[in-house]
This record gives sequence, C-alpha cells and structure tokens, in this order.
Amino acid sequence: MSSFCDQIAAKASVNVKTIVLPEGSDERTIAAAADVVKRGFAKVIVMGEERQLGPLLQKYHLKASDVNLTHPASDPRAEEFAGFLYELRKAKGMTIEQARQTIKDEVYFGTVMVKKGLADGLVSGAIHSTADTLRPALQIIKPAAGIKTVSSMFFMCWPDKVLLYSDSGLVEDPTEDQLVDIAVSTARTGLQFGLEPKVAILSYSTKGSAAGPNAKKMANAAAKAKETFKTIFGDKVPVDGELQFDAAYVPSVAARKAPNSPLKGMANTFIFPDLGAGNICYKSTQRLAGAEAFGPIVQGLAKPVNDLSRGCTAEDIVATIAITAIQAVG
Repeated sequence: MSSFCDQIAAKASVNVKTIVLPEGSDERTIAAAADVVKRGFAKVIVMGEERQLGPLLQKYHLKASDVNLTHPASDPRAEEFAGFLYELRKAKGMTIEQARQTIKDEVYFGTVMVKKGLADGLVSGAIHSTADTLRPALQIIKPAAGIKTVSSMFFMCWPDKVLLYSDSGLVEDPTEDQLVDIAVSTARTGLQFGLEPKVAILSYSTKGSAAGPNAKKMANAAAKAKETFKTIFGDKVPVDGELQFDAAYVPSVAARKAPNSPLKGMANTFIFPDLGAGNICYKSTQRLAGAEAFGPIVQGLAKPVNDLSRGCTAEDIVATIAITAIQAVG
C-alpha cells in the first residue's frame, strides 16, 4: 500500500471504529475485509448470505464471526429497522409496507445501522451506483449540524505531499453559499486527517483580474468564506480567493499576482468553481502528474458514508474504510 494508506491505517488504529460493508457478494469487499481484520485498524460488518459467501470467506481464511456477517433477510432486527425507517420517512409519504420492502436492501439496512449507532460508518459503491449509495445516507443520516451542502473531495497524494480537491465528484454547479459549505467541510476534513489546510477559492481570475459572472461568484464566495472561517476556525485555517491556480500554489507567482494573500502561494486545499473543473482537474492531476487519487470522499453528513468507484480495487476499499473510520472519530 502507499505511504498515505499506511498513514491513515495507523491513524485509524488509534480509535478503532466499526464500518459496514453492504457488498459482501463482491470478492473485492471480502478481500478488503480480510486485510482490515488482519491489520486491526477497524472492525467491519459485512452484509451477505452465509451460504453464498462461504467459499469466499474460506478463500480469504475468514469466519463469519470475523466480519460480523449479517443479512437483512435473516437478521432479527429487520422489523425493528423497518419501523425506524418508517418513522423517519412517513412525513415523505413512506408506508410501513414500503419501509419493510426498502429495509431488505443492504445499503438501506446498513445505513440504518449507522444512524442507530450500531456502526460508525458505511462504505459502498463497488457494485452500487453513487445514487444508490448516497440516497439512503441523505434520507436517513442527513447533513451535519450547520452544514446544508453534502459535498465530496479527493486526496491527491504524492510521496512528499497531499493536496485536497473539492468538489470533484458531487455538486455540479454550487452557489456562493454552497461553495462556502464545501470549503468549510474540506477544511474540516483536512484537520481530521492531521493536515494544516490552506484553502484557495479557485477561478480563472485573480483578485479582480477578470470581471465575468463566474469570477464574481468566486470572489463573493471567498469573501463569505473568510467571514465564516473566522467564526469557525479563528486564525487556524487561512482561506483566500478568488485565485488562479498558479497564484494559489506557486509562491513566486503569488508574490506578483496576489502579494497580500495570506496563502503566499502555498495553498494545499483547492475549491473549484463547479464539478466540471473539479473532476477534470483531479483526473488530469492523477494521469499527468502521477498522483494517487483517493475519493470521492463524502463530506458534510452527520455520520460518514463513502462511495466507491465500481472500478475500485480491494486496496481502494481498504483505504476508504480507513478514511471512513477517521471521519467517524470527528
């Protein structure tokens, strides 16, 4: 595993959390669970039918008890969970019959476990779509206090540094206020992982060098972010914008373009104007600059739920379990 993965596994092992893995029928999930059990930095609850998973468990030298194997069809708590889901969703029109049917879905069942405090987080997406992973979280867990915008970020990792990119996977065209939420959530993520976030609100403009509506939006978002950051973080987390990437990241360019910026061209946390910019930049950084990309990591939920790529490896799942466990510490 990469040095970043080793670091987060070590950090997660300090305060061991329990993470639900709803996709036990996928071999990558079982391989990841075996690695996590062996390394001991988290506990897992794997969902699946024991008859179906028996050969996979045997292949990876696991017993059902090692991974707390459960399944909605046989779990005696299913009716209780259905009632819990009904109470949460009846105002939205859900009937008890619909709740009983919905709770048969492993992701919904696992999300209720997280909501009820029976687990600390959930990782899904190897065989589920992003919508099928996040819809239960948005309906059941909901955003954290003070956060209206659930967003995502990527850890972009090299041997000598880690950069944070947001939002690169979820919010398509954020408003000024949503950008502030995204910036706050990403700064909090950085702090959770022992980083010292220096946050740049990015644009094609630096400090009024362009006057287009998008540049103005980012300048306004940056002004609002400064006020919000002062209230939440005090002087602990610098934020500035609107900035072009070079003015945020290259000290010599910052000295010319933004000499009064508190970032001084040393930003490590980048807030993009929209999903197009964020997604393109994370993929181009990954492919052209050789960065390892870990994400999308979901931010802003009251309890952590993270979405995998359906092309993920077992190692990706292990890393995401570690990240989710650290998020669960708060």
